Amino acid sequence: MKTEKQKAAEGLLYDANNDPELQQEMLQTRCLLHEYNLLPPDRTDERDRLIRRIVHMGEGGCIISPFYCDYGYHIRIGRNFFANTNLVILDGADVTIGDNVFIAPNVGIYTAGHPLDIGRRNAGLEYAYPIRIGNNVWIGGNVVILPGVTIGDGAVIGAGSVVTHDVPAHTLAVGNPCRPLRKIEEEGSENSCRPR
Repeated sequence: MKTEKQKAAEGLLYDANNDPELQQEMLQTRCLLHEYNLLPPDRTDERDRLIRRIVHMGEGGCIISPFYCDYGYHIRIGRNFFANTNLVILDGADVTIGDNVFIAPNVGIYTAGHPLDIGRRNAGLEYAYPIRIGNNVWIGGNVVILPGVTIGDGAVIGAGSVVTHDVPAHTLAVGNPCRPLRKIEEEGSENSCRPR
């Protein structure tokens, strides 16, 4: 018989709410996050060591407090990452973020979802699908990224967007639901500086 953790890894419905192993892992992560979020900004070395106990992050990474996640060990971040305040990552499944990714304030990255039918939802069942964010991506403020989405290299997601489907590489995508608006032009073009 599969454990709830195994079911989650396979993208099946699983019960994190009533599983002692998953509840203990989330509690440990919340305790580390509490400590991280209370550390003063000038204690950079201590903050860096602690965040690397929570997530896998390459050199030059910075996550401004507060930051929240479920487990942490599902999150793999490349080099030169920057996330502004109030980043929330529900990492029931893997979240892979490339190099040189910028994330504005109040962004939610949610691998987790719940069944539409009331009975299974009220029973505490959920699912988790991986999210992949490529290299050189910029995610605007108040963006929500839903389960199973892939955002291609060099994409820009406009502020306030709800990303329900994959976004192609080198594309400006905006809206609710988020849709590709146009390809991003080369540096030096008159339209290359500001997403509109």
